[in-house]
Amino acid sequence: MESLNAAQRKAVQTLQGPVLILAGAGTGKTRTVTCRIAHMVDRGISPKSILAVTFTNKAALEMRERVGQMVERKAARQIMVSTFHSLCVRILREDIGRLGYKTNFTIYSGSEQSGLIRRLIVRHGGITEKITPKDVLSSMSRMKNSGLGLDSIEDNLTANIAASYQRELQAQNSVDFDDLLILADKLLKEHRDVREAWQQRFRYITVDEFQDTNSLQMSLLGHLVGPEHNVCVVGDDDQSIYRFRGANIKNILSFEEAFPGAKVIKLEQNYRSTKTILSAANEVIRNNEGRKDKTLWTENETGEKIRVKLFDTAYDEAE
Repeated sequence: MESLNAAQRKAVQTLQGPVLILAGAGTGKTRTVTCRIAHMVDRGISPKSILAVTFTNKAALEMRERVGQMVERKAARQIMVSTFHSLCVRILREDIGRLGYKTNFTIYSGSEQSGLIRRLIVRHGGITEKITPKDVLSSMSRMKNSGLGLDSIEDNLTANIAASYQRELQAQNSVDFDDLLILADKLLKEHRDVREAWQQRFRYITVDEFQDTNSLQMSLLGHLVGPEHNVCVVGDDDQSIYRFRGANIKNILSFEEAFPGAKVIKLEQNYRSTKTILSAANEVIRNNEGRKDKTLWTENETGEKIRVKLFDTAYDEAE
């Protein structure tokens, strides 16, 4: 605790009810989150009831390792740190039978998806339309992650191919990467006993990089959070850059509406950058529309003045 600043300490110690941690760039977000999880164990909360969700396997591994350095080995093994997709696989392996699948379902790889779509394009006479598997998969993924049905696809040929694709998958007792979220959400939404069982299992939920969640992931979170609303989301609306991938900035901006009474804690002290860089960044960022008000500051040195350089190509700029 002594190594944390006042805002970080408040975030670590606030364990009950909904919590929104607005963590600006370079403010020690990962350290705060891992300390908070370790503090839960220290306060007697069962490690088995703690769930932490990240967006990549690499991030999950890093968090698992850092938590493992703070708590006993046995407790660390019992805490579940996973991606949304890994969590959904676990949920579906137990109860996907409720949705007409068998629990030994297979998950299609990208190449398997493309191969099936290619065959369906031929079957539907789409060769002359110059439609590609990438086009179909992109349209499907966009609809699925927005929580919309495949019948929302505007192009009729693409919509027909997408519908055939889903029928073929289910006939083979298979799902794709996006289906993991959709089916888990459907399962929890439609089957109260399953939903309540998972809420009892994970009574304390933490979601990292919350600004990158999409509508489907928000819905899934809503089903997983129990009546006590012990949910902590961590993110920065100013770092939301994945709209093209379906991320919905409204999730973090309207968190307090979704979970009334949420405590908002801002991490604003930056440990990474100079005063000059933060000053320039703050001046740019404050022009964004639809953002939570915060201003990063630092005790670091003033640093060099900012230099603006122009390059002819992206390669020159990268170099």
